[in-house]
Amino acid sequence: MSKNIVVAIDGYSSCGKSTLAKALAKKLHFIYIDSGAMYRAVTLYFLRNNIDRNDALAVEQALKDIHLEFHSRDYQTHITLNGEEVSEEIRQMHVSEIVSEISAVKAVRKEMVKQQQRMGKSKNIIMDGRDICTTVFPLAQVKIFMTADPKIRAERRYKELKAKGQEITLEEIFENLAHRDYLDTTRKESPLTRAKDAIVLDNTTLNEKEQLEFALERVKPFLDLAK
Repeated sequence: MSKNIVVAIDGYSSCGKSTLAKALAKKLHFIYIDSGAMYRAVTLYFLRNNIDRNDALAVEQALKDIHLEFHSRDYQTHITLNGEEVSEEIRQMHVSEIVSEISAVKAVRKEMVKQQQRMGKSKNIIMDGRDICTTVFPLAQVKIFMTADPKIRAERRYKELKAKGQEITLEEIFENLAHRDYLDTTRKESPLTRAKDAIVLDNTTLNEKEQLEFALERVKPFLDLAK
């Protein structure tokens, strides 16, 4: 391909953004970047080191000490925090409960956006998150905004966590998602919003194969142009 292609996917929590992005990246042999995992890893570091998100100097220093890397294994993308594999731990509820607050910190978003933009300069990538279409890659060739019924989102998340052995109720997850939606859409720094040129993908009633086909149809024209 003569020019790298960027596929940006935004949307609410537990809408299947990562599932779609991973499947799309595997199908197209693109690099998958999980921006949400980056914010979760930063949140984990803050929790472990008792970093006060309201302490600007402490946040600034912490960000200097955080080194994130992605690597692939068994067709799965993993993230390391200062050399430690944290892909599983960052998905636990103690991180989920505060990740939206940490993500709203201006310095944190500025640093993560800088790293994400650097990743998309020379490779074909798929990136999902909350502000990929609007802030990180506003010129991405393909922009998708994912949504789904809140109840369905909670049920999907509940099944995912139960499968991993986590003890939590469906009500707790529903409340957590509602809280995160509120914070994500009302935060001052890069709030979650649909880019005007983003295609809406409501996967409330779609299975994984159907949503993958939906996305592939949107990417195909750019693959043909890049040949």
